[in-house]
Amino acid sequence: MGMPIAALKVVRLIHLYLGVFIAPAIVFFAFTGALQTLSLHESSKGSTYKPAHWIIVLAQLHKKQTTERPASKVQQPATSSLASKAGGPERTGSSEKGPAHHPLSLKIFFLVVSVGLFASTATGLYMSYKYCRRKVLLAIVFIAGIVVPICLTLA
Repeated sequence: MGMPIAALKVVRLIHLYLGVFIAPAIVFFAFTGALQTLSLHESSKGSTYKPAHWIIVLAQLHKKQTTERPASKVQQPATSSLASKAGGPERTGSSEKGPAHHPLSLKIFFLVVSVGLFASTATGLYMSYKYCRRKVLLAIVFIAGIVVPICLTLA
């Protein structure tokens, strides 16, 4: 009926090492997702806020898996003002959009999810080190979880 003990042990070890390996990525996506939920990666029309370069790079890495922004995104404010001066199509108010959308409750939910992912990952890492005898191997797997994505990003 149930799994044999040896198979269960293998599944637990796979879960342990795979969880430790992907933990840095989960923390990265939770953090950058929270930044994007708060719209800290972009400036809005009429705002004096200019996001820090590192936030823009992390958001781009989160969304497009690259650190390079497309030329259209970098020069977007100048292009949109040129299009409106040249008689290009302008978007008008709410006639083209649907009903007003108030995403505050959804933003709060996703911020809670980000905090929950971070807390769950942190407690999982704590438990993995606390209850495992092979702490050096866990540290190597954790460091590999940091180094591998960095190397893939720079490649």
